[in-house]
Amino acid sequence: AVYLWEAFLAHRQRRVYRTTTHVPRELGQIMDSETFEKSRLYQLDKSTFSFWSGLYSEVEGTMILLCGGIPFLWNLSGQISGRAGFGPEYEIVQSLVFLLLATLFSAVTGLPWSLYNTFVIEEKHGFNQQVLVTIYADYIAPLFDKFIPLPEGELKQEIEVMAKSIDFPLTKVYVVEGSKRSSHSNAYFYGFFKNKRIVLFDTLLEDYSALNKEPAEGADGENEETKSKTKNKKQGCKNEEVLAVLGHELGHWKLGHTIKNIIISQMNSFLCFFLFAVLIGRKELFAAFGFYETQPTLIGLMIIFQFIFSPYNEVLSFCLTVLSRRFEFQADAFAKELGKAKDLYSALIKLNKDNLGFPVSDWIFSMWHYSHPPLLERLQALKDTKQE
Repeated sequence: AVYLWEAFLAHRQRRVYRTTTHVPRELGQIMDSETFEKSRLYQLDKSTFSFWSGLYSEVEGTMILLCGGIPFLWNLSGQISGRAGFGPEYEIVQSLVFLLLATLFSAVTGLPWSLYNTFVIEEKHGFNQQVLVTIYADYIAPLFDKFIPLPEGELKQEIEVMAKSIDFPLTKVYVVEGSKRSSHSNAYFYGFFKNKRIVLFDTLLEDYSALNKEPAEGADGENEETKSKTKNKKQGCKNEEVLAVLGHELGHWKLGHTIKNIIISQMNSFLCFFLFAVLIGRKELFAAFGFYETQPTLIGLMIIFQFIFSPYNEVLSFCLTVLSRRFEFQADAFAKELGKAKDLYSALIKLNKDNLGFPVSDWIFSMWHYSHPPLLERLQALKDTKQE
């Protein structure tokens, strides 16, 4: 039922992508026809890919259940751990082997979809910056992104001044070389208590984005098409717009959104594990999945959290999406109170363009899935008091 509902919503949104082929009148001042068409095709490709990958995942999961894949893998794990000298009484060892085998299976079956998404769809639309030499860049490199302290200058000074004005305990500002893997833009902060750090993707900064620089002469793989794309593409935001984006992010901190989300998460975890403790002793649950003689704790976790709680998780996800959209409007309003309405307005348009976001959405799909309000709604809220 959950899959059918999600497929229905995705179908409605794909219909929007297919039929909305011209820039709507209300978007005429925001997006040119070329960018609109690029974003439409990008989102259509992503939606089509999501449909097929989701269908495969659903069929795979159904076949695993019908064919007794989970008991088979558990028994195989027992055989492997038994050969290593660990009998049935070593449930933890058997559970670890089970997790290893399940992870390997998932990695193998999911790898073609991941590769296609990165090296076909993302590459086709100009977001992928990797070379297909090894999987290292896709899975390992993100763990070792190069963080460079933002150099002294006007932008860093203004960030520090803005942070101080709202008592944000800023200690360092970094620029991360995200453009090596993707041309999507982002910014975030992290840290505990009085030790906060701000991280800016180089793709967010007009002065730092590698995509705004011409390739060095003689660069490997360089061609005229690459030169042309680099020369004509202007990515990122000006300093004032970067400050507006940070004003929005700092608004989440100042308004306590992060703490509220943590509290909600902890309360949900407590409820889930409470219900798990109530249900773990029900033998009929295990029997329904092919476990008649034993009731392994790990299998119980899988059954209860992945299958029994599935409808609850969908409802919870929707409620959190509604809350997230409310938080986003509040953070925009906070940036507006800092005098950043005009710059945030233009920054949102630029980021939407850089990330090929499609500003037209089916209302049910948007309501169910979008953790951020649609672009037009955010711009309208800012436009009411936008500085001239």
